[in-house]
Amino acid sequence: MKIIRVVIADDHPIVLAGLSMLIRAEADLEIVGEAASGPEALHITRTSMPDVAIVDISLPDMNGILLARQLAADCPSVRVIVLTQYEDRAHLNQALDAGARGYVLKKSAAQCLVNALRGVLVGGLYVDPAMAAYLFPQAGQPSPSRTASKLPSSLTQRETEVLKLVATGLTAKEIAGQLDLSLSSIETYKTRAADKLSIKGRAEIVRYASAQGWLASV
Repeated sequence: MKIIRVVIADDHPIVLAGLSMLIRAEADLEIVGEAASGPEALHITRTSMPDVAIVDISLPDMNGILLARQLAADCPSVRVIVLTQYEDRAHLNQALDAGARGYVLKKSAAQCLVNALRGVLVGGLYVDPAMAAYLFPQAGQPSPSRTASKLPSSLTQRETEVLKLVATGLTAKEIAGQLDLSLSSIETYKTRAADKLSIKGRAEIVRYASAQGWLASV
């Protein structure tokens, strides 16, 4: 059995203790570090290189969004799950754009956190069910991604490959390594694809990928 290594960060001791109990109850999950601030979480994650980092969005000194962005740059192999009380599109978009692969509400943590952890580990994206309407707009509520999904398919095979990998949370460097292309080529394919679809930012790319059904197969 493969042991999944986890770092958790929250500045509320009671919440941190609850998260710890939740994770330790799973036989294949192991906590390798706990932190109460952004800088501390960054240091512990850099040092221990866990499989997943679960971070509160409201950490002191460096919030979870900034932390996720820094971890994406410094530790791209670490999957980041943002844990938060914020149930709005703006915070969700910020987290996705920062490179987070999971977004879980604190009120749902007991039911959703372990599922989120396992989901991001296999390359998927996990968004709290209560936030699903923001990622998968309902019929009759147009969004940039839904509009884009109706456009004639004009992406090349390579542009599609790159956009799919961007949607799963991989960095441009990781994509370049996976496709055996230069970093500049990856950026070019990504930019061309986004321009053709009139979308920008990782959050819109994720929504487009979701509308296409790409994330269901990761």
